[in-house]
Amino acid sequence: MGDKAHAHPGAAGRARAADHPTSVRNVVLVGPSGSGKTTLVEALALTAGAVNRAGRVEDGGTVSDYDAIEHRQQRSVQLSLVPVEWDGIKINLLDTPGYADFVGELRAGLRAADAALFVVSASDGVDGSTRVVWDECAAVGMPRAIIVTHLEAARADFTEMTRVCAEAFGGDDPDAVLPLYLPLHGPEGPDGHAPVTGLIGLLTQKLFDYSSGEREEHEPDPDRLPLIEEARARLIEGIIAESEDETLMDRYLGGEPCDVKTLIEDLEKAVARGAFFPVLAAAPAAEGARRGLGTVELLGLITGGFPTPPEHGTPRVTSIDGTPRELDPCDPDAPLVAEVVKTSSDPYVGRISLVRLFSGTLRADQTVHVSGHGLADRGHEDHDVDERIGALSTPFGKQQRPVSHVIAGDLACVAKLGRAETGDTLSAKDDPLLMEPWEMPDPLLPLAIRAHSKPDEDKLSQGLARLVAEDPTMRLEHNQDTHQVVLWCLGEAHADVALERLRSRYGVQVDVVPHRVPLRETFGGRASGRGRHVKQSGGHGQFAICEIDVEPLPGGSGIEFVDRVVGGAVPRQFIPSVEKGVRAQAAKGVAAGHPLIDVRVTLRDGKAHSVDSSDAAFQTAGALALREAAADARINLLEPVAAVSVLVGDDYVGPVMSDLSGRRGRVLGTEQSAGGRTLVRAEVPEIEIGRYSVDLRALSHGTARFSRRYVRHEPMPAQVAERVREEAVGS
Repeated sequence: MGDKAHAHPGAAGRARAADHPTSVRNVVLVGPSGSGKTTLVEALALTAGAVNRAGRVEDGGTVSDYDAIEHRQQRSVQLSLVPVEWDGIKINLLDTPGYADFVGELRAGLRAADAALFVVSASDGVDGSTRVVWDECAAVGMPRAIIVTHLEAARADFTEMTRVCAEAFGGDDPDAVLPLYLPLHGPEGPDGHAPVTGLIGLLTQKLFDYSSGEREEHEPDPDRLPLIEEARARLIEGIIAESEDETLMDRYLGGEPCDVKTLIEDLEKAVARGAFFPVLAAAPAAEGARRGLGTVELLGLITGGFPTPPEHGTPRVTSIDGTPRELDPCDPDAPLVAEVVKTSSDPYVGRISLVRLFSGTLRADQTVHVSGHGLADRGHEDHDVDERIGALSTPFGKQQRPVSHVIAGDLACVAKLGRAETGDTLSAKDDPLLMEPWEMPDPLLPLAIRAHSKPDEDKLSQGLARLVAEDPTMRLEHNQDTHQVVLWCLGEAHADVALERLRSRYGVQVDVVPHRVPLRETFGGRASGRGRHVKQSGGHGQFAICEIDVEPLPGGSGIEFVDRVVGGAVPRQFIPSVEKGVRAQAAKGVAAGHPLIDVRVTLRDGKAHSVDSSDAAFQTAGALALREAAADARINLLEPVAAVSVLVGDDYVGPVMSDLSGRRGRVLGTEQSAGGRTLVRAEVPEIEIGRYSVDLRALSHGTARFSRRYVRHEPMPAQVAERVREEAVGS
């Protein structure tokens, strides 16, 4: 696999359009921020000949020429594609952000890929969020390998990191996570640290020396071989067990030597099946060097051990009406099925859609059907339109290299699809299909905004529409109760990027304002009111008098209007007018401007004039009567309460429950979940969980997640209500 010799590919290292699905590998890089994913991508591109020693592509720019926001924030905030070629195989490297706020980009990368490289830093170890993603990959059987970086760090220990990875990722079978190579160290430096200068292959027992800046293969010194025997024997046993090669197992247990070629073939099978997870080491090339340590071995693993697109299968596909459709996996001659995994905007080209083809062939200037369904709750309306494909290209940094067509299994960029959004399906216009969307996290951090000026107000709607079209993990809400525009985001960094993109891409400046939850009002006891609307100003006057009683009702009752008028004191035709006026005033509120709910309003008496009474007059009188009743009554504020479910590791259950109680929450119970986790269920006032997504991440070190749903409004404690009223007056 990685032990094969490789000539420098030169021009062949420039990725082209694939000619067959089996000549493609789609690999996503996963790991926490700072683990070295982007640096590893650059090192692989250098080794594959896609960039020169300065890290530049032939037509200008570098592989790391990404979004300007990434340069300012000094971290990846979006999914990026870097295609390279190795041994005649096109490898689409999908670099994902490591910060939790951009997990939507990570999920898109997982959808587009057929295998995953988990990048872990030898100086930082394995964090909880990386374990969560590993479990997600395990649930769908995605093949995985582990790359240990930052071996140059002072306290880096590859053997210890291998043990940590086996403990974190191996579950009940730690022998499924084993190294393929052991690092070789050079002389100790002044700081006492011995740098890694090469690798020794445990299967072939070959030494690969990178100390000269090139990769040189040698036979190891005989005195080194006993040092690797234990690791080699354990690796062979793990490969045989996970590949389920019973014949080889019998021979091995019988003491027969194992052929290296057979072992490599079994290794490739076990990796492709998602049953064995090799650990490798990698480091960027030293200055002036052409290859980074371990990059040749890693490229060999990708091309030889990771599955081809046809082997990975296709997500569920249906017709537009929901009828299941069976398609041959990754057949270039089958009906077209592609998915938009990322949408971005370029100031010169316009909208660019990164698509993964699961079936068929996509050609430039082809007319396709664009289907988007299932994200209406996030501001994405269902749509079915035909659009013409613009230019097709493969990206590399800021460059776009034109291609005439793209086949099933490959990825490419499509220009100027005006209606296509992230998650949409592209299919033949005469055979429209729909792919089941991938799971996306719920945005639970509200960001209330308003236009900074009148010119910004004119552009705000279009800018927000483009923003949510690019990012399905963002939800746009126009709250009818609070009259606020709210962007629901995954975290503070996600919100910062949204604001920056509004400003820099779409020229919209906005102000962030405090987010308000939709409060309600209700009567705390019985009250009566008299509405008198009598005016005479020449011509027809206005005359309407009504008397009402108001009493509170149980939660969820709404507004109940009862007619108890006798003797025609209020003519029958004006009773609906009184009700209309009462309901209109209830919608506006009677104390702090919040809608009034859960009361019964009884019209018991009134007066009318044969000439001056009218519908409008009695509407006004009804509103005045409700206001007068409220003036003499105790008005309670009601706050929305959410049902909150928190899935958290067992170690953090206590702190989570304590924190929920501190937010005036009522813990309803706990349920044991798989993987050493517990589901905590509680009811918490929404005013207390505005920033819960941020606080929970800090409390659980990024390992917990939660969901929320509105259940009801209930009375707010007096001291809290008083504070809310004071804040309303102050604003």
